[in-house]
Amino acid sequence: MKLVVIGLGQCGSRVADEFARLNKRARAQRRIEICPGVFAVNTDAADLSGLATIKSDYQHRILIGGRKTGGHGVGKINELGAEVAREDVDKVVDALRSAKRFYETDGFLLVAGAAGGTGSGSIPIITQHIKERYPDKPVYALVILPFEHEEETEERTIYNTAVCLKSIDSVADAVILMDNQRYVRKDFSLKNNLAKINSLIVEPFYDLLCAGEEKKAKYIGAKTLDAGDIIQTLLGWTAIGFGKSQLKLIKLPFERTLNFRAKSIETHKGIQAMDEAISELSIRCDPKDAGRALYLISAPAKEMNMDLVKDLGDWLRELAPNAIIRNGDYPRERGVLDITLILSELSDVGKVRKYYTQSTDLVPVIKRRQKEVAAKLQGIEEAAKDIPSLL
Repeated sequence: MKLVVIGLGQCGSRVADEFARLNKRARAQRRIEICPGVFAVNTDAADLSGLATIKSDYQHRILIGGRKTGGHGVGKINELGAEVAREDVDKVVDALRSAKRFYETDGFLLVAGAAGGTGSGSIPIITQHIKERYPDKPVYALVILPFEHEEETEERTIYNTAVCLKSIDSVADAVILMDNQRYVRKDFSLKNNLAKINSLIVEPFYDLLCAGEEKKAKYIGAKTLDAGDIIQTLLGWTAIGFGKSQLKLIKLPFERTLNFRAKSIETHKGIQAMDEAISELSIRCDPKDAGRALYLISAPAKEMNMDLVKDLGDWLRELAPNAIIRNGDYPRERGVLDITLILSELSDVGKVRKYYTQSTDLVPVIKRRQKEVAAKLQGIEEAAKDIPSLL
């Protein structure tokens, strides 16, 4: 599957930069193009300058709202981010057309942090405009949710997140939720933690996008998972997970076929990878709430068999009894067995509901505080009305 990736705001642009790196890796290792166009859109020039892999020309790093923000961002005010996006959306769409083989792509992926200003404000506006311009291509949103400490210390974070989620859910074909808190590594420095989180966010997409674009016959699976399967799976609230098991690199010629322990270990490795994929889902959810599911097995061809596929399918059916399940295999990896898992059309996501509830309670509080500040300022002005001015 080929995707045009558009990163919005600081968080979205840095995740998009990881997708550019992923595409570079696919081209170098597999001679496959999975993201023909990767773009970063922001109101802050400094943030755009800090990217590493996205092309540095003005058609790939797009500065919007220069007149209103002076290239210094919107300061977490998502209403201003939305306003700027409405004014400059044509600039973004024109830049997309500059991607090589743009019309060969299967869809769009827009990435943004839900808690900021530029990303959370602009993602629903630009998503809506792209859907109107290209109605035959699906438009997906990858939304990164804030850390717990941001929710506890900044009320605006919860409000921005709730508004962003409600707005994007009404226009995108699917919203892939990424909870930052689930990726935190306690012993990492701040910079390394954020870089690692961005890398972990995009990693599950590598095999998923490569499988349907493979050209070499020996790497094409018995059951290919192509763009059509992904498009039919992604709908509404979505979670994605990734699991990995290490395999023995060297086996005796007779070991696989004759040793019953080796055969049981193969299945166990697959279950282990699936268990990791479920426990490391990008957002906490109940698989029973999924209406659609998909899993991709990537391993050496000799390590994949019907027993493994059946056991994984049966286990996922138990976990997600209401889901339409699609699966595929990709005989590419060496020495590891990877499982990429998608749970989509989720009927309930506890964290999203929590944001909506908290934001509803916050709105009157924020308005009351604004009135109190305005009243205090008026009181100061009243106290100074008889004092002469030098102006």
